[in-house]
Amino acid sequence: MKYSIFSLAKAAMSGHRGWTRAWRDPVPKDRYDVIIIGGGGHGLATAYFLAKEYGIRNVAVLEKGWIGSGNAGRNTTIIRSNYMLPGNVGFYELSMKLWERMEQDLNYNTMVSQRGIINLYHSDAQRDAFARRGNSMRINGIDAELLDAEQIRKELPFLNYSNPRFPIMGGLMQRRGGTARHDAVVWGYARAANDLGVDIIQNCEVIGFQRTNGRITGVETTRGNIAAGKVGMAVAGSTSRVAAMAGLKLPIESHVLQAFVSEAIKPLIPGVVTFGAGHFYVSQSDKGGLVFGGDLDGYNSYAQRGNMPVMEDVCEGGMAIMPMLGRVRLLRQWGGIMDMSMDGTPIIDRTPVEGLYLNAGWCYGGFKATPGSGLVFAHLMARDEPHPEAALFRLDRFRRGAMIDEKGQGAQPNLH
Repeated sequence: MKYSIFSLAKAAMSGHRGWTRAWRDPVPKDRYDVIIIGGGGHGLATAYFLAKEYGIRNVAVLEKGWIGSGNAGRNTTIIRSNYMLPGNVGFYELSMKLWERMEQDLNYNTMVSQRGIINLYHSDAQRDAFARRGNSMRINGIDAELLDAEQIRKELPFLNYSNPRFPIMGGLMQRRGGTARHDAVVWGYARAANDLGVDIIQNCEVIGFQRTNGRITGVETTRGNIAAGKVGMAVAGSTSRVAAMAGLKLPIESHVLQAFVSEAIKPLIPGVVTFGAGHFYVSQSDKGGLVFGGDLDGYNSYAQRGNMPVMEDVCEGGMAIMPMLGRVRLLRQWGGIMDMSMDGTPIIDRTPVEGLYLNAGWCYGGFKATPGSGLVFAHLMARDEPHPEAALFRLDRFRRGAMIDEKGQGAQPNLH
């Protein structure tokens, strides 16, 4: 059913009892041309683009829980393309352009809100670094504005300017950045992929791989064995565990990243604000809650929960620029499992195991990359060659010394 003002009015006449299921709940087939492991945004977007752009419709998306039960539903919903290095710049701008037309493409309200993102700076050195980043963005046709202290005060009058621990000297703004509703993105891609013939199979955990002469020819699941021509992994923080079933050891660590939401308050924050002297980022949801986060928990874990020290650190970072946050009650907290690569940049490539493809290592960039990731991974799986905008995201770059270290932190995943 196509969603429109007319279908909404028609459904209202029957008390909204005529809506069909958004996607089917099929029994797994014996064989598919392509199997995607992971029913989050990246996996569903890949299946959608395989069907829409490359005509490959005999596709299954396997999810061990329910659709969106992993990182897709455990993030802070920020979208942006304010990257600087070759490889990242073109890819994230591609993703941003897909965000901008997503609701029309999917015929679904994913609540994309381009309210802008401002990264605050607090020193001359940080200003110079942001100026370089902004110049790189503008050279590549991406919007960027370097704002001084007075311009920041006009944009964000509620910040602490009177006696701050870290004086706010300005910020780098991307007005096309903003937020999107994470659940709606997952549901939109699931519905659109289903309409194109993709099977979305929930409660179907992959527990092993089938091989013939060294090539992956299918997967073993809790719902039986399923044969496949090609298998793609898009399982975020569980990448290392799934890859180990195929005998692969990857340059990835899994860490917990916490996020928080406050009680609802009146409209306050116009877009997304990040605190440059620490690691704190905040936006306000349509329901009025402040959605914010900060650093990783700092130790390897597969648990979808965090700890009190990081919670305290994140709240301290917020209060350093917005002391009024101390009067707002914290409503809830959650944790996502981040697959942190050694250089802070994703991996989208064929693996050394024939028939197995990898989409992983998204660090902090996973949600904002969702549509772009789906498109380039679908391209790789359909044509067996990298998409031009993902040509540098190769698995062997660590062996070749061709890292894409956006933050210049070196090979320390906990810092990326």
